[in-house]
Amino acid sequence: MTTESEPKSDTSRIRHTGGKAVNEPASDDYPDLEVGEREKWAVGLPAILSSMRPALLDMGPARTAKLLTAINQKDGFDCMSCAWPDPDNRKALEFCENGARAVVWEATPVTIPTSFWAEHSIAELNEQTEYWLGLQGRLVEPVYKPKGKDHYEPISWEKAFAIVADELNGLDSPDQAAFYTSGRTANETAFVYQLFVRAFGTNNLPDCSNMCHESTGTALGETIGIGKSTIAYDDFEKTDLVVIMGQNPGTNHPRMLTALEDAKEKGAKIVAVNPLPEAGLLRYKNPQKVKGLIGRGTPLADQFLQIRSGGDMALMQAVSKRVLDAEAKAPGTVLDHEFLDTYTLGLDDLRAHLANLDEAEVLLATGLTSEEIDEFAARYMSADRVIITWAMGLTQHTKAVDTLHEVINLLLLRGNIGKPGAGASPIRGHSNVQGDRTMGIWEQMPDTFLDAIEKEFHFSPPREHGADSLKAIEALQRGEIKVWFAVGGNLVSAISDTAVAEAAMRGAEMTVQVSTKLNRSHVVIGDEALILPTMGRTEVDLQVSGAQFLSVEDSVCAVHATHGRVPPVDPRLLSEVSIVTRLASAVLGDKVPVDWAAFEADYDVIRDSISRVVPGFERFNEQIRQKAGFILPNGPRDSRTFNTKTGKAMLTVNELVHVERPAGRLILQTLRAHDQFNTTIYSNNDRYRGIRNGRDVIFVNPDDITELGLEDGQRVDIFSEWRDEPDRVLRNYRVVSYDTAKGCAAAYYPEANVLVPLSSASERSNTPVSKAVIVRLEPARLADTDTDSGPVPLEV
Repeated sequence: MTTESEPKSDTSRIRHTGGKAVNEPASDDYPDLEVGEREKWAVGLPAILSSMRPALLDMGPARTAKLLTAINQKDGFDCMSCAWPDPDNRKALEFCENGARAVVWEATPVTIPTSFWAEHSIAELNEQTEYWLGLQGRLVEPVYKPKGKDHYEPISWEKAFAIVADELNGLDSPDQAAFYTSGRTANETAFVYQLFVRAFGTNNLPDCSNMCHESTGTALGETIGIGKSTIAYDDFEKTDLVVIMGQNPGTNHPRMLTALEDAKEKGAKIVAVNPLPEAGLLRYKNPQKVKGLIGRGTPLADQFLQIRSGGDMALMQAVSKRVLDAEAKAPGTVLDHEFLDTYTLGLDDLRAHLANLDEAEVLLATGLTSEEIDEFAARYMSADRVIITWAMGLTQHTKAVDTLHEVINLLLLRGNIGKPGAGASPIRGHSNVQGDRTMGIWEQMPDTFLDAIEKEFHFSPPREHGADSLKAIEALQRGEIKVWFAVGGNLVSAISDTAVAEAAMRGAEMTVQVSTKLNRSHVVIGDEALILPTMGRTEVDLQVSGAQFLSVEDSVCAVHATHGRVPPVDPRLLSEVSIVTRLASAVLGDKVPVDWAAFEADYDVIRDSISRVVPGFERFNEQIRQKAGFILPNGPRDSRTFNTKTGKAMLTVNELVHVERPAGRLILQTLRAHDQFNTTIYSNNDRYRGIRNGRDVIFVNPDDITELGLEDGQRVDIFSEWRDEPDRVLRNYRVVSYDTAKGCAAAYYPEANVLVPLSSASERSNTPVSKAVIVRLEPARLADTDTDSGPVPLEV
């Protein structure tokens, strides 16, 4: 596969202005890759300009005003770019730069014409970048690629459903199909989708959570009995200390910066733990305040710990040991004994285990000094209420589950769960990834959920666990999964080991994507392939009973409605609910006694069933119509109730394992650029890190550059090393001298996913290990002279 960092020179960007589609120069007409100074602060006036320019150019003033004043409002639509919760008192403009970009990307009036499919073969589209594919506009008609053909062909909806139904019903077993879900899918869609899949006869329900917060769900489920956040939004204003670990809020969830600013103004301190000193961890210029536009803004991190990738478990253990040692010196003054005695088990075992913690190993694992850890521990012990918040920097490691166990250990020692201003706060990425899991999108749903499905719908759902995302790719490799169906998402770009994943997907008999815009998963396809275009969240969903609304669940278990605001960009589009229910009717017929047409006609009917199946959703139709929605029950947060095997919160013993870095190698993490949402590339710029007009860069500590005999600006080939497998390689990347942790490097995904082995996964959660890839850098050489035995999945 050949992929270029910019679109080809004979392509052009299509944008909308004044009601017309116009051409804009392709990205490779910009100057060459530029590397400048990184920013020391986030947001401010540049974020306003970055938000508004594409909005006004692509959507025009009227459409821009209508949509951006409705985003994240109580009677508007939920932003699709992250799962950050909404405050009770919302501003007139309740969105961030990346939220505005996501709206523009989805709500563009530009559509792909019917002639496009005849003009562009699959082979040609396969040579284009994600960026180019997304710029072509909205998908508006079903298309089908027959076996042996190299073009998609427009077809009717009826024919599309019939083709998929014939393929699915012709399988030897329902387990020969897998049904993927993106976290942007709303609750009602997710519920009918999992219902259809289980009525079909399989639990093969991989989803995007498998690749991000699966480690969180596993770890928190084992220790506190629920795999979700234990805080509410307003806890940030009540806390004394916020510990931000393994995340970049300025890019991945910028509205979090306002909550952090609120916390600081109330007197809280912030400790940031990350291999890179991201702008959004250092200072925030709130664009809705004068000091954010013309002043210095608000300093955020009071202490920045530049940790070595994979060192977080050691850090948590070291801080917990300091807490226990302080208690031993002054008994009864440090630990929350009443909380520990009443609600937890395992303290004695933890104390005995940490007594033998090797400080030298901690310092090697973390790259920190004892003094830095002492300062962090002192901050923790002086705070009565502590929130620890994290994202992919903790969850995508081999020992991710054990690392998160240690996060919970530290919180439990001082009773920092189940009281105001304190708790565990995993920050989700997709806007409803948490809600999808609540609705049953999981290959391992418990029997209690399946029993409720059986009682409500009078059929017996399968009980054998299905395949997650990594296992599904492996099953595709073996030929055991023959049909891949996806509602949203872009799995082949999102998942690890790109070359392996793409080869596996191409081995399928049929692939089907429900999507709003083109992406790589539409060109890496099976023998037969279909694209089923769907409405976006911004669009009005009109069914026979009238205009419908949907619902989502955010990172703090708040459920609220989302209402489309503009007409569909094309009348041929169907909603996701319509696509799923019509497909279910075509596939299942009268196999199960489910009235799919009633679900499509009125989404209240779906919510009525959800209210009888999913705990916490009782009186769903009534509760969701409250202005701000409702909060799901949460045992640890609400009543210090822990639904674990013991009925107590569990302090756990975890053997310290850190990432070994062989001589001459670096520990690579993948990350997203600022102008990016997951695999969607909005531009080839990364303003905060000083990158313009390119993505083919690797960020390396200047001391490492010298030790490796390289130079800043040099082009290198990046080889990943894993066990006894052949090396994987990413070619011709520019070395960028950057203040990363010593021994660590970083590169953008999805491009760098080619370096992450499919078999490198977190223990127990099976999440790709994308934050600890051992790599070596060699001076770049032409691919046609390559003599390595390993795969060469990506050449730039």
